[in-house]
Amino acid sequence: MARLPNRQAGRYGKVMAGQPTPMMQQYLALKREAGDALLFYRMGDFFELFFDDAKVASGVLDIALTTRGEHDGEPVPMCGVPVHSAEGYLARLIKGGCRVAIAEQTETPDEAKERAKREGSPVSKALVARDIVRFVTAGTLTEEALLEPRRANLLVAIAPVRDRVGIAACDISTGRMELEDCASDRLDAVLARLGASEVVAPDDWDDPAGEIIPRPRHDFRSDDGEARLKQLHGLATLDGLGDFSRPMLAAAAGLIAYLDHAGRGQLPFLLPPVGRGSGEHLAMDAATRSSLEILAAQNGGREGSLVACVDRCATGAGARQLAEDLAAPLADIAAIEMRLASVQHFHADPLLRADIRAVMRQAPDIGRALGRIVAGRGSPRDLGQIRDGLSEARRVRDMLSASADLPPLLTRTTDALGGHAALVDHLARALVPSPPTERSQGGFIASGYDHALDALRETSGNARKAIAALEARYREETDTASLKIKHNKVLGYFIEVPAKHGDKLMAADSGFTHRQTMAGAVRFNSVGLHEEASRIAEAGAHALAAEEAHFEELVGEVVATREAIAATAAALARIDVSAALAERAAEADWVRPEILDEPCLEVTGGRHPVVEQALAKTGERFVANDCALGRDDRLWLIGGPNMGGKSTFLRQNALIMLLAQAGSFVPATSARIGIADRLFSRVGASDNLARGRSTFMVEMVETAAILSQATDRSFVILDEVGRGTSTYDGMALAWAVVEAVHEQLKCRCLFATHYHELSRLAETCDALSLHHVRAREWKGDLVLLHELAKGAADRSYGLSVAKLAGVPSPVIKRAKAVLDKLEKGRAETGGLAAGLGDLPLFAVSAQAADERTDSLREALMALDLDSLSPREALDQLYALRAESEKSQS
Repeated sequence: MARLPNRQAGRYGKVMAGQPTPMMQQYLALKREAGDALLFYRMGDFFELFFDDAKVASGVLDIALTTRGEHDGEPVPMCGVPVHSAEGYLARLIKGGCRVAIAEQTETPDEAKERAKREGSPVSKALVARDIVRFVTAGTLTEEALLEPRRANLLVAIAPVRDRVGIAACDISTGRMELEDCASDRLDAVLARLGASEVVAPDDWDDPAGEIIPRPRHDFRSDDGEARLKQLHGLATLDGLGDFSRPMLAAAAGLIAYLDHAGRGQLPFLLPPVGRGSGEHLAMDAATRSSLEILAAQNGGREGSLVACVDRCATGAGARQLAEDLAAPLADIAAIEMRLASVQHFHADPLLRADIRAVMRQAPDIGRALGRIVAGRGSPRDLGQIRDGLSEARRVRDMLSASADLPPLLTRTTDALGGHAALVDHLARALVPSPPTERSQGGFIASGYDHALDALRETSGNARKAIAALEARYREETDTASLKIKHNKVLGYFIEVPAKHGDKLMAADSGFTHRQTMAGAVRFNSVGLHEEASRIAEAGAHALAAEEAHFEELVGEVVATREAIAATAAALARIDVSAALAERAAEADWVRPEILDEPCLEVTGGRHPVVEQALAKTGERFVANDCALGRDDRLWLIGGPNMGGKSTFLRQNALIMLLAQAGSFVPATSARIGIADRLFSRVGASDNLARGRSTFMVEMVETAAILSQATDRSFVILDEVGRGTSTYDGMALAWAVVEAVHEQLKCRCLFATHYHELSRLAETCDALSLHHVRAREWKGDLVLLHELAKGAADRSYGLSVAKLAGVPSPVIKRAKAVLDKLEKGRAETGGLAAGLGDLPLFAVSAQAADERTDSLREALMALDLDSLSPREALDQLYALRAESEKSQS
C-alpha cells in the first residue's frame, strides 16, 4: 500500500524525553494531532514551523532555516512565514506534496491573562491557547489563490466492499459530488479519468491504486455514509437522489469523514450526490488517456494536450466543464445529440455566439465563490462575485430567451439561470461596486444602505477635522504654535510640544497630563482629547461591528439559496462550453458528426486537431486523410515508412471519435461515427521502471488489456506491436494479435506495423484491408507525403529515414550492403513469412491446441496410479511423451 510517510514520528518520540517548556509542550501536543502534516504554529504575525517540519518547509519554500533555543540539549530548527502572505507559501507547499495543519491562536493575550488569573497561574507566564482549525491538503482547497481556475480540484475516496470498489469524488470548491462503483480491476481506469488531487482509502487495504492517504477503516461504513448524506441534505431517504450501492455509500462515508477531519468539524459545501453508471461513458484506461494526451501532454503540462487545443471557453468554470466532458465522453446517442444541437445553435448564429461570449468574459466564478462562502471562508469580494455573476446570468438568460428554436439542452440551462432577482437586488444595494477581500477593516457596505452605519462612519470619518479643530484650540490656549496632535498604535492620540515648551503644559492648572518625555519633545494627554479619541474609536468599532452583522446577514441569504446558485453556475458553464466549441469549430472548419448505433467510422478529410494547430503556427498545412471502417472492413492494416504519419492517422481518428462522443464538432469534412463503448490506444513506446517494467513489457501489458477487455463495439488503435523484441518474436506476436482482433474481438481497429509480412493476412481475414502511407524517393532523398493509400507498402524506407535523421553516410552505406544481402536471402527462402500462408487462423489454431491438450489430459486422468508397477509407470510416461511429440509435429 502506498502511503504518505510520517516523517517525524521518531523525532518527536525523542524530544519528549526531555522537559519541554510550556510553549513547546503546547506545540508538541498540536503536532501529535497534526500527524504527518506540517504544523503552521501561529505566533503573532507569523506562522512558525519547528524541528523536521522546519527542515522540510525551508527546503520546499527555499527560505532560511534558523534555530530557536534548545530542546533536549539540541538546537531547535525553525523557520516561518508571514500570516498576511501565507496563502502563497501554502500553494507552494501543497504543490510540493505537503499537507499543512493550521494552528491558530484561539484567544488574545489579554484573554489568556484573565484565564490565568481564574486558574490561579502566574499572569506573566500566561500562554495563549492555540488549536488546529483546519488541515490544508491538495484535495480540500477553496482559496482562489491556491486553485487553478481552469482545472477541477477533486478529492476522491475509495472503499472496497466484497468484489466491488466504491468511489466518491467531490470538488469542494464548487460542491459537486459523484458516486460510482466498479470492479477492482477497473479502478485504475476510473482514477485515471478523475485525475484526483488526493485519494483517501481504508488503512487496512493492501492493494489500492497509486498513492493514497490512509484513514481508519471504521470511517468507511456504508450505513454511516447513508446517514451522513441524509443529514447533510435534510432527507428521510436517498431514493430521490438515485440508487446508490453499498460500496458507493461506504466511499461517501470515508469522503465525508475525511472532510470532517480536514475542516475540524466544519464541513465544506456539498451538493446532493449524483450517481454515475458504469455504461454511461466511453471507457478509457490510463494508458489510452496518456497516449492520446487528452488533458495533459507527455511532459505533464497542459500545453500540447487535446483540451488546450480545443478550449476556447470564456470562463474558468466552462474550461473545467470542458475538461470533464473530454475526460468522460458520453456513450448514449440521445445525450450526445443534445450537446451537438447546442453547439449547432451557436455555430449557426455567430452574432448570438459573440454576444454570449462577451457577457461570459465578464462573469465571475460564482461556483467557487459560493463554495468559499458556504465553507465559512468567504469574503465581501465573494459576495460581490455572487452578485455580479448572477446579474450576468440574467443577461445571458434574456439573450437566449430571445433566440428562436432553442434546442432542449439550452432550454433547460436557460431555465436554471433565473430566480435570483431579489438576491441580486439586495446584494447590489448592500455592497460597494468592488468589495475588498478582507472584511476586518470594513468599507464594503454601500453608503445609503444603513443610515445608522452612515452616521457612525461620518463620525469616524470626520475625526481628522475634529482633531484639527482641537489642535487649533490648544495652540491658541497655550500660545504654542508648534503644538501638534499626533497618533500612533501604542499611545493612540497624544499632544506633542517641543521640549522648551514642556514646562508650560506641566503646570498643575494647565489641563494637560504628562505622558512621555522624548529627547526633543514632551507628550501630553487632555480630557478633551481623550473624549474625542474615545468617541472616534467607539464610532469606528461600532461601524465595523455593524458591517460584520450585515456581512453575516448577506452570507445567510446566499447560503439559503446555495443549491439554486450552484445550478445557475453549472448552467453558465454548460452554455460556455457549447459556445466555445462552436467558436472552435468556426475557427478551423470543423463539422457536426452524425452519430449512429452501428459499427462504423467513416471520416472524410480527417485531421489531427493538435498537430494541425501546431503546423498552422508555422504556416504549414496538415494533410487530411479519409477513414472508412465498417462491418465488412473493420480492420485496417497500415504500413509505410517511419515518420510517414501512421501514428498521427491512428490518433486523429481516435480523437475524432472522442470529440464526437463528448458532444463536439470534429476536424473533418464529414463524419459518420458509430458509437463505441470503449476506446483503446496502444501507440508509442515508454517504460515503467518504477514498477519493474521494460518498454516491451509495458507494450505487452497494454496489448493484453486490449485483448481481454475490448468488445465488438470498441474502437482500438495499435501501433507497431512487437517492435520491442526480436524480429521473429515480434512478427509472430503481431501476427497473432491481428488475428485475435479480427477473429475474436471483431471490433473496429487501425493497426499500424512495419512488418510487411503481415499483409499476407489479407488472404485469410475477410474484414481486413491493406493500406499504407505514401512516400517517394527523389534524387536519393525521401519525400514523405503523409497521404494514406490503399494496398500494402512496398518497403519501410528505414535507411532513408535514418539518412534524414543525420546518421553518418558510412553507416548508411554499410546498412545498405547488409540489407541487399538480407533481401537476397529472403528472395531465395521466402522470407520471414515463408510457410505462414498454410497456417490455420487464430480461432482454428487455438481450437486445435485445446484439442491436443485435452487428449493428453484425458490419457493422464485415465491412469490408475495406485495399481501401476514401476515398470508400467515408466512405459506410460514414454507413451505420453510420444503422444505429445506426435501432437507437436
